Amino acid sequence: MKKTLFLAFGLAAAFSSSATLGQDRYRERPPVVVSPDLAAPWVMQLAGPNGRPVVYPRQAAQQRTIYQQREQQPVVRRGIFDRSPVQPVAMRPQPIRSQIEPQFLPQTVAYDSKEKAGTIVIDTNNRFLYLVTGNGQARRYGVGVGKPGFEWAGEHRVTRKAEWPDWTPPSEMIQREAAKGHYLPARMEGGPENPLGARAMYLGSTLYRIHGTNAPWSIGSAVSSGCIRMRNEDVTDLYERVNIGTKVVVM
Repeated sequence: MKKTLFLAFGLAAAFSSSATLGQDRYRERPPVVVSPDLAAPWVMQLAGPNGRPVVYPRQAAQQRTIYQQREQQPVVRRGIFDRSPVQPVAMRPQPIRSQIEPQFLPQTVAYDSKEKAGTIVIDTNNRFLYLVTGNGQARRYGVGVGKPGFEWAGEHRVTRKAEWPDWTPPSEMIQREAAKGHYLPARMEGGPENPLGARAMYLGSTLYRIHGTNAPWSIGSAVSSGCIRMRNEDVTDLYERVNIGTKVVVM
């Protein structure tokens, strides 16, 4: 009888102790560990009203920052997995010399000449055009001249002046360029893309002109078919200083 009571008492105590431990174990719910990227309101509700979600924002933020820095760094290696934009060599714009050398800019220089003031003298060898002003001086401009095989010399008068002139290529030029695979228009309206540029002064009854250009980087070179080309701003300046009938000497 005593053994039975002792056994019953022991079982009751054990059951009571287990219940107490169970209540202690679930008195507070365990913390819910979530990533900062998953800390949305519906995820936070999983912890309940008494929940204590545990997150590690500092460490995660540092990892994201490092990752973003790596993404923003320029890629140096060139390979099949290189995500940096690479422009094909054939499509890269070629550098164009947009400025001319300083000696070809307009300037007043000492110039001893037997020609009267107002005469234009063109030194094709040195690529200079002189507007004689008298008193041993001249206004000098840089010019482009005829390429090899198209050089010429002589004396003419300005017979016509035109602003933003149209261009009608001579038939010889059209045929010559067509043989090279370059096809010229029969006629081109005046404008910034026109090879004659902003102004033109026609010489005698020839096809030669003093004119502007749409290729200012060519000033100082032998590149034309015999015409004397100038920068648009320079030919405009000369145009205002020159009258029809002006003597032009090409050397």
